[in-house]
Amino acid sequence: MELAHPIVIAGPCSAETEEQVLKIAHQLKETDTTVMRAGIWKPRTRPGNFEGVGALGLKWLQKAKQETGLMTATEVANANHVDLALKHDVDILWVGARTTVSPFIVQEIADALKGTDKIVLIKNPVNPDLALWLGAVERFYESDVKNLGVIHRGFSTYEKTRYRNNPEWQIPIDLQNKFPDLPLILDPSHIAGRRDIIFDLCQTALDLNYDGLMVETHFDPDNAWSDAAQQITPAALRQMTIDLRIRKQEGDAVEFRNKLNTLRTKIDVLDHQLIESLGKRMKIADSIGALKKKNNVAILQTKRWNEVLGKMILEGEENQLSEEFILKIFKAIHQESINHQKKVINE
Repeated sequence: MELAHPIVIAGPCSAETEEQVLKIAHQLKETDTTVMRAGIWKPRTRPGNFEGVGALGLKWLQKAKQETGLMTATEVANANHVDLALKHDVDILWVGARTTVSPFIVQEIADALKGTDKIVLIKNPVNPDLALWLGAVERFYESDVKNLGVIHRGFSTYEKTRYRNNPEWQIPIDLQNKFPDLPLILDPSHIAGRRDIIFDLCQTALDLNYDGLMVETHFDPDNAWSDAAQQITPAALRQMTIDLRIRKQEGDAVEFRNKLNTLRTKIDVLDHQLIESLGKRMKIADSIGALKKKNNVAILQTKRWNEVLGKMILEGEENQLSEEFILKIFKAIHQESINHQKKVINE
């Protein structure tokens, strides 16, 4: 399923009323949107919040499709949802992040859609687990689902970041390496959690050759019944799609290709040096582990770790590297160092 132009899927987080659904649909008709999305069943992280209008909302989506010609999309979380969505002629069904984590439920949905020509999109699992995402894709392929794609909606993290869900861009890139022909859609709304950074996320996705965007839209976002902070108006969506830049995947000029290859080669050299340096660092960690073992000293030295981290954050700033990036890199390096020391001490 190759897309010549980035597909735009838009609509409210939740279908609230028939009037709301139809009003948004007609406003989206004036944008680049080709598919209207709406949450019908909305299981929330904690009970007590609005959890969707249920199957009644499918009739509203069906009416919106008849009046505007837009395709429709909604989330399904079990075989019953699939049956109801198909009966109401929903064009695109997506599997949510909370569903992707369960192979049992994924298999149930895949069985219910066996051989379908409907478009099925699979969101990444809540946690950064590439194997779960790949497994869900493979289950639908084995069920002979012909039109399959994935949605990148970010990953939960205990660490405080500027995002509601950390993008972890490398994970969808790794997934595309496994399935290069699989269309990849960005859900910037769930990554951002707030509307002011949605544009930047969309631009990054287009720069990474994503195939489309799924953006939550509402004519009155602040008063939406769910996820108000991350929705934008159809008018804002229209302006955003005008401002976004779609870059050429490959330059035509020989000079451009030569310069690009040169810069890429420089990056390859530096990447090789990075790996060598990390290897040398871990050998020193092995020596530290041996010394601690000999002197019966604990592996974790909190004071020393905090000193190193503070120093690296300052040096990172001097080299135009964000604190978030430095923390992520050095926490990973520190964990690997601890693993090396544990191995030495336990030998």
